[in-house]
Amino acid sequence: MTRHAVLYQAAARALAYPDDAFHAGLPLLREAAPELGEFLAYAAAEPPRELAAHYVRVFDFKNRHSLYLSWWRDGDTRRRGMSLVRFKEVYREHGMEFTGEELPDFLPVVLEFSAQAGPRLLQEYRSGLELLRMALTDFGTPYASVLDAVCSALPGPSPKDRAEALALARSGPPREDVGLEPFSAVPRDALSPTLAPTTGDRS
Repeated sequence: MTRHAVLYQAAARALAYPDDAFHAGLPLLREAAPELGEFLAYAAAEPPRELAAHYVRVFDFKNRHSLYLSWWRDGDTRRRGMSLVRFKEVYREHGMEFTGEELPDFLPVVLEFSAQAGPRLLQEYRSGLELLRMALTDFGTPYASVLDAVCSALPGPSPKDRAEALALARSGPPREDVGLEPFSAVPRDALSPTLAPTTGDRS
């Protein structure tokens, strides 16, 4: 596994809900991904209950901190449904089946996929990543350092993506609160991003 692949896998765990398994894995994460040292040191020092409350405060009540990558491009519009379908199709193209309880564009899931198949989706949604990174930085949360590390690891220069992200940040994603019933949000309890090898043709 390459250095960047290890980082993507570690970042996927860092951005998951901090349950008991998360805390048990902190020593391994700190050894495997020194790029995430700032956040992991914070997570290790913070009482588990307070870290969980901080996670909820940062990610569950702020659309501007959305961990769902297609939201940054499509907002709550009908287009987002097709974007979510495409995420699943990309996973299947690489012999993986999305089996998690979250939506397929959930950043920890995309990071887990990127650790195995490369940063194709991270690059495609680079503008959303940059928007999220800036929003978390402005909010003053240590989770921003995880996005710093992920964005820094992506290949190629980012000025064009950053300009696009800044333009989108000024205008905000479009809103249309219809057409997403099949893709409604699910609870984040005991989150474990999961991609399984494809075992056969599935529609």
